Amino acid sequence: MGRTQWNNAEVCGEMLAELAVNALIEEVELTPKPGLVDRKNSGAHQDLNISLMIRSANSLKTTFAAIGSAAFQQDPNHELREKIAYIGRIGEKKMFEAVATNTHKGAIWALGLLIASAAVHFPGSGAKKVADTAGKIASFKDRKAPNASTNGTNVYRRYGIKGAREEAEKGFPHVMDIALPALIRARQKGLSETEARLEALIQLIAHIDDTCILHRGGMAALNAAKHKSKLIIQLGGVSTANGWQALSQLEQTLLYYNVSPGGSADLLAAALFLDSWKRREVKYHTQPLNKYHEV
Repeated sequence: MGRTQWNNAEVCGEMLAELAVNALIEEVELTPKPGLVDRKNSGAHQDLNISLMIRSANSLKTTFAAIGSAAFQQDPNHELREKIAYIGRIGEKKMFEAVATNTHKGAIWALGLLIASAAVHFPGSGAKKVADTAGKIASFKDRKAPNASTNGTNVYRRYGIKGAREEAEKGFPHVMDIALPALIRARQKGLSETEARLEALIQLIAHIDDTCILHRGGMAALNAAKHKSKLIIQLGGVSTANGWQALSQLEQTLLYYNVSPGGSADLLAAALFLDSWKRREVKYHTQPLNKYHEV
């Protein structure tokens, strides 16, 4: 297929869905992740395991594809915001039918917005522009959203922290200014891809007010998680012997409070999605394209 045939909503949706699902699977397979499900164990989760998480990610492929197709080269307006929200709610139901738990509810929000934004600018634009447009879309109120209490709204009422919603509305600053730069720095230093992704995750835990931690463990758990993560950074990161030992200490702290940094994991998946989008965009401009899955 030539470049002109890329001007297609279905191709756009399928490609972005593939990038998003891959990002979710790459995030869950990253090992060892403190307090989170990985190939080694289930962290602070008694009801989850890696097989369930991968099945959940795969169940979202049609949802992500539908969001990408719906947003393809559309204006980032109120109508689009409500359209992708509706698709996302249907996707949540499909996910629950597949795994009987809300494994990736936060990821549907973050990745759904980024997919929609990437589709608006499809077939190419920089990660910063995608993040900024995602923030613009998120800023429109979903007038059709059900008036239901969620973990996020409960945290906001108790602590005044908006969490994922504010992150999105501001254009994913912790993804753009923390996670992606951490990935790039680690790769430039010659770290392995596993170490680079762990560096990005630790930076996120250290800097965000993770509402998943707050919901289950309160402010004491959040402060402890941030303190232990910053210690890893001060010791030179996970690629150093002392930093690796401190990573184990962070794991024990999270298990002590029985909390999981799920918000940080969602933003890591968002960073991996944008990273893969960026690499795809470079290849789009530098290589002849015959099939969409070659990029």
